Amino acid sequence: MTDVIDRETPPALWHELGEKSKSWAFDEARKVVARLKKAPKESPVIFETGYGPSGLPHIGTFGEVARTTMVRHAFEVLTEGRVPTRLIAFSDDMDGFRKVPGNVPNREMLAAHLDKPLTKVPDPFGEYESFAHHNNARLCQFLDQFGFDYDFFSSTETYASGAFDETLLTMLERFDEVMAVMLPTLGPDRRATYSPFLPISPRTGRVLQVPTLERNVAKGMIVFEDEDGDKTELSVTGGHVKIQWKPDWALRWAALGVDYEMSGKDLIESVKVSSKICRVLGGIPPEGFNYELFLDQNGEKISKSKGNGLTIEEWLTYASPESLSLFMYQKPKTAKRLYFDIIPKTVDEYYSHLAAYPGQPVEQRIENPVWHIHTGNPPEETIPVSFAMLLNLVSASNSEDASVLWGFIERYAPGVTPQSDPELDRLVGYAIRYFHDFIRPAKTFRPPNDIERAALEELDAELGKLDGSQDGETIQNVVYAVGKAHSFENLRDWFKGIYQVLLGQDQGPRFGSFIALYGIEETRALIKKGLSGELTASAEETA
Repeated sequence: MTDVIDRETPPALWHELGEKSKSWAFDEARKVVARLKKAPKESPVIFETGYGPSGLPHIGTFGEVARTTMVRHAFEVLTEGRVPTRLIAFSDDMDGFRKVPGNVPNREMLAAHLDKPLTKVPDPFGEYESFAHHNNARLCQFLDQFGFDYDFFSSTETYASGAFDETLLTMLERFDEVMAVMLPTLGPDRRATYSPFLPISPRTGRVLQVPTLERNVAKGMIVFEDEDGDKTELSVTGGHVKIQWKPDWALRWAALGVDYEMSGKDLIESVKVSSKICRVLGGIPPEGFNYELFLDQNGEKISKSKGNGLTIEEWLTYASPESLSLFMYQKPKTAKRLYFDIIPKTVDEYYSHLAAYPGQPVEQRIENPVWHIHTGNPPEETIPVSFAMLLNLVSASNSEDASVLWGFIERYAPGVTPQSDPELDRLVGYAIRYFHDFIRPAKTFRPPNDIERAALEELDAELGKLDGSQDGETIQNVVYAVGKAHSFENLRDWFKGIYQVLLGQDQGPRFGSFIALYGIEETRALIKKGLSGELTASAEETA
């Protein structure tokens, strides 16, 4: 990509525009600004995201970091960079291993380590010190690849380092107040045995959900019944206990001074409970909002343990990180399907926003999603061929050879080469992989009906009158005119017929633009194959 274009815009101007911006990211940033006016702090403003490494990282995890980064940047614009900030990516890897995920190997081996801290569960992939270390590394590798500015915190290391000790002792001292917040939220059975302190058994190493029998505030100790029935005294500091997750969230907020953290809609009640406990501990609950959950292809919530929906790696196989960021930026409070079929549309929307950016006045630029995706400095990039068009080019040419596809592209856009436009070359690679895995297996050609046959024959004849110098819009008018001349009830039926007969799919690109890219003679040859039944026969042989 080329150099960014907004480096010289004065921070004061961005500040002024940010104050007026209708973007949700600026709405959130203004909450943090207002918070500081009420409760000024000398230390950096802390933005936090949480991650449970009980399963492989998924896109929801990435989405939380990406969105929080957008809010952090908006805050920095509103404060003109005068207030230091920090983003903490916190992994709850000291949590007990409660359930074996369905999408990992060596599940029987993992089952033998249930209830141990995740950092004590062996890595089923055999690559890292523990299952948590594996999943943490996967998360950090991607965050690093994308270039996020963050500090990774391990729950295990934070507890063991003593960073939580002072707040843990406060929780022990205010045990009854914490219980008064928690008990009304629990059922009768859980209420009878609940304690915010989960001791890690010195004998078995498991995280135990057992009652606290005695407390010694002066010594910082609790007494509980270990798995062998013996009463055991244990310090609450130094990593010997793990806090139940809602009080643990509050512990983290209070101990680390977290100012902003967003979470999923399913955690609204948990945020309320944790906020109350944070106040009990002497902290101020962070600002934030509850985003809607992502859904899989069946409309069900995606889950790390189920492994449904998309993984980070899967999206990046077929599209760029920037397109994924656009998906995260758009309508965070609306439930959205997060599956393979949304990738092409999202990719083309990203490049559409990027192409529009240089020509926009600054007051429109700050509302453009790419401003937030690229932290205020989008690159200059124009893609001459859309992702949807590339997918159909792969389909029509019946070639997954990038050099063959570039032959069409170079004829369509003279002077454009893989070397001169590496971003388009990257897009070609994505298109080939996406076509191979998702479009080719689903292609279903059919023969034309009588009306379509007559129209396609006329289209072939009309294209034969062109010399190949016409642009996509001119060719599109020819396609329209042919459709209007035949007895289609709706011109949509004409285009749907073209796609089904010639491309083996229900939808396609603006066909005039496609012909301009693919070529007049190549399209005429494709029409002849569709009329003769060759495309249908070839598809049947492949199947």
